[in-house]
Amino acid sequence: MKKTNTISSSHKNSLLYLALCFSLTSCGISKSVHHVPDVQRYSLDVPKVDRMNDSTFSYNQNYLTKNKQQLWELYIKGNPLQLGYNNGALTQSLMQKQEEIFFSKVEGFVPSKFKQRLLRGFLKWYNRKMYLNVREDYQAELYGLSQYSSDRYDFIAPKYLRNLYLHGAHDIGHAMQDLAMVGCSSLAVWNENTEDGDLLIGRNFDFYVGDDFAKNKLVEFVQPDEGIPYMSVSWPGMIGVVSGMNKEGITVTINAGKSKIPLTAKTPISFVTREILQYAKNIEEAIVIAKKRKVFVSESILVGSAADKNAVIIEVSPKNFGVYSVQNTSRVVCTNHFQSEAYKDDKRNHKHIEESHSEYRYERLQELLQEEKKLTPEKMASILRNRSGLKDENIGYGNEKALNQLLAHHAVIFSPQKKLVWVSSNPYQLGEFVCYDLNEIFSGKPLSQSLKARTELNIVKDPFADSEEFQNYEHSKMYGKEIDEAANDKNILLTDDLISSYQAMNPDFWLVYYQSGKYYFSKKEYSQAKKAFEKALIKEITTVPDRKNVEKYLKKTLKKLK
Repeated sequence: MKKTNTISSSHKNSLLYLALCFSLTSCGISKSVHHVPDVQRYSLDVPKVDRMNDSTFSYNQNYLTKNKQQLWELYIKGNPLQLGYNNGALTQSLMQKQEEIFFSKVEGFVPSKFKQRLLRGFLKWYNRKMYLNVREDYQAELYGLSQYSSDRYDFIAPKYLRNLYLHGAHDIGHAMQDLAMVGCSSLAVWNENTEDGDLLIGRNFDFYVGDDFAKNKLVEFVQPDEGIPYMSVSWPGMIGVVSGMNKEGITVTINAGKSKIPLTAKTPISFVTREILQYAKNIEEAIVIAKKRKVFVSESILVGSAADKNAVIIEVSPKNFGVYSVQNTSRVVCTNHFQSEAYKDDKRNHKHIEESHSEYRYERLQELLQEEKKLTPEKMASILRNRSGLKDENIGYGNEKALNQLLAHHAVIFSPQKKLVWVSSNPYQLGEFVCYDLNEIFSGKPLSQSLKARTELNIVKDPFADSEEFQNYEHSKMYGKEIDEAANDKNILLTDDLISSYQAMNPDFWLVYYQSGKYYFSKKEYSQAKKAFEKALIKEITTVPDRKNVEKYLKKTLKKLK
């Protein structure tokens, strides 16, 4: 059997934004297409990278290396333009590989040139003002980074604009389709809820665009000429922030929400969180920064603060703004719905709570926090890795109702007062969590020394990653892709043994029975289809729309059997 990665119906939505982004970047002629930022004000030394070996590169005090857990670690410093050049020069091969993965995924998902042209005209108009809503220093940094992009995709858009639009890819897809592309979970605990009373924050970034995309995780340490040094976790070519902490102990993590769709692209959310890290020392300053930026998606930003020994959720959307804080407890839980007073009457938010898996994960976090008293980083990792449903029910591996959906790009744990951060390694958040000490890293010592300073605090690999169950799950993803392809091609026939094996690999997951049912339905084997759909309906189905789809197929099947 050919090995391919499965993409479930829910995960296909997470790829649609890439298709939109691809079409967007094929912009045609407009004022924005000719925009180039003013970089003349910045001094620049074009980097001459010293390649020490296949996984270690340096330029002056800038450094890139891969650790034994296979995380890439990048340290860069300088003015905005220099930051971009240093980043691009050190990560060039990684960045170009990431770009290739992006666009090959897009081309495979939307092969039709006609459909690309249809989207192109609208998205050219939609994206016309994005650059007007991005700080000039970030544009300069992107310009420097873009000089190391591949020439291969220049036919799509000039390098600088291609990089700018890719930084808004999450927002663009979210805004155009109002998709729940990620099902992230995050939490903050302090005082009586942690072993030492200090603030402790954990998050899963459940963002999936294929296994290849997640291979090269980048832990980035940035020391800008202006502002506060900070770290973030993302991928090569990304200067925005999805998970990060600064040297003052401010942390940011983002969780997608639901809102009305605006008429034009504005500030990508990852630039808002980047600005918070670079310029905020406390929660009040973070709120001021978030409030002044015009966004085009709805997003929850969990902000932790060492100075305040507190955490809040800043909830932003194109036409609303709220802050959720707690008064009588020392913990904050965030999934993918809004909780502040500003959104109490928001119909989209209420619908999202009722129909998505956000409320389920919220309740599961509350449940685990009742069980796990006095959290430590190790206990936090255990929560982030939890694969069960409410009341420890087996709901199948890969179920988006679980905190650990087995698709996370990364998980992170922050200890803001100690300035410690733990970053997960592959696979998903199951690999060893590597500990970094920002006090050491931004102390001026050689990076090779400071990165090794706190390895004794690393959190061990989850044993599940080496289990037969995990291997079965990984194989079931490949089988699922084959079954989906067979359901859509009348010339492909599969054996009952193959279907049975597929179901046995992940027997508690509703999706394996739904996919099997669709295959049998396509081949007019209605009795088998009926059994599969009925089995799916007794499992924990991810969302209300997913349940309705199964019920619709079962109804059609029953009609065929009459």
